[in-house]
Formats: sequence, C-alpha cells, structure tokens
Amino acid sequence: MVKVTFSLDDATVETLRKTATRLRKPQSLVVREAIAQYAAQEDRLSDEERERMLKVIDRFMKLPPSGSHKDAEREIQEIRRSRRTGWRPGAR
Repeated sequence: MVKVTFSLDDATVETLRKTATRLRKPQSLVVREAIAQYAAQEDRLSDEERERMLKVIDRFMKLPPSGSHKDAEREIQEIRRSRRTGWRPGAR
C-alpha cells in the first residue's frame, strides 16, 4: 500500500465517514472502492455525449437511401446466405 495525502472539503469528509460507518468498512477501503467504481464507468457515455450521438443518428436516418433497391436486395440475399452457411472470413 502507498500512503497519499490530499485535501477534501468538509462535506465530502462527512459523507466518507458516514458511509464508512454505515458499511462498517475503513474509510480507505470506501475510497478505493469508490475510485474502482468510478473507473469502471469511465467508458460510459455522459448524457450530453449520448444526446449528441442520437442527434447524429436521427440526421442520418432522415437521409435518402444512397443505393438502389436492387443493391439492397442483393445485400439481404448475401446476409441470408451467410447465415445459412455460417460465417467464415473470406467466404462468399
């Protein structure tokens, strides 16, 4: 273990103490678990990022199709054929 020193505001310290007492865990363990949980959520999108991405998808969905109906039918047939035979790299 490495000892570190950092400053926290009074409200955060009080929350830490209450949480540690309620969970019957050392404060340092509560901090370690909180940091681990925060790090695990790092890859999740924020509300703003999610909203921005949904707007991009909405704009994309409003665009007219770029290929012909025949191209779409051909692609659907390829997908159906690959599902029946199983997917293999380079298989057609």
